[in-house]
Amino acid sequence: MGEKEKDFEKLFIEAVDEGLGTLGESGKHMIFFHLEKSYSIKKHEIPSKPEAFAKGLEKIFGAGASVLEKLIAKSLCSKLRLKYEDVESRPFADYVKYVKEANDVKRNERK
Repeated sequence: MGEKEKDFEKLFIEAVDEGLGTLGESGKHMIFFHLEKSYSIKKHEIPSKPEAFAKGLEKIFGAGASVLEKLIAKSLCSKLRLKYEDVESRPFADYVKYVKEANDVKRNERK
């Protein structure tokens, strides 16, 4: 895995931490525990399994998962210095892929 992928993954995990942190520290830890025990998704695997992460959130929160996904996406865009675009119809995993690609383009333009 290249350095830029590691950087993106680190920032993505930070964004997930911040988004779930809106539920409080104990709430965030309960979500990570539940995702790992019920859906076999460890915290460090979230960047490579965004679809499974989103499904886990939906099973836990129902329609409310979209609020957390939006908070995570906003945080990720902020960390990458990208403009957040609210696209309701785009699944979370697709949005993460879009942000990663936009970040790659931005990094290549700076070279």
